[in-house]
Amino acid sequence: MTYPPSSGAPDPYQPQQPYGQSNDPTTPYSHDPYAAPGAGQPAGYPPVPYPSSGDPYGQVPPYGAQPYAPYGPQGRTNPMAIASLACSLGGLLTCISAPVGVVLGHIAKRQIRETGEQGDGMATAGLWVGYILTVGGILFFAVWLVVVILAIEAGTTN
Repeated sequence: MTYPPSSGAPDPYQPQQPYGQSNDPTTPYSHDPYAAPGAGQPAGYPPVPYPSSGDPYGQVPPYGAQPYAPYGPQGRTNPMAIASLACSLGGLLTCISAPVGVVLGHIAKRQIRETGEQGDGMATAGLWVGYILTVGGILFFAVWLVVVILAIEAGTTN
């Protein structure tokens, strides 16, 4: 008796043969998997039912290879997310555009949820930077106002 007992399923630890090959090493290929569709087949033999890989030339990836995703951008980036991050970062210089970046960030997050566009990370970064700069600016202005009021009171008491 062999271990593990044979259940009729192929052994996952033994190499598998590509489509069109037999397990007997002396038997030649019955079909060349790298040939163009219809090449090397006897007359009247039905075409090999390869799954469509989306390749216009009908080529099939080698045995065991996974089809790959095309290079390049996978989706459109939401323009409001880009504007949110730009306005929030611009708040470092202007001190006014950070709240605009917060508003644009919330609009972008809503649009991304509805349309499925890219740019969620940019919108989140725009929100964080915008909130931090806005709260920091408000605190800076409040401290500055207290210092001015204390300076005016100190100048009028003499």
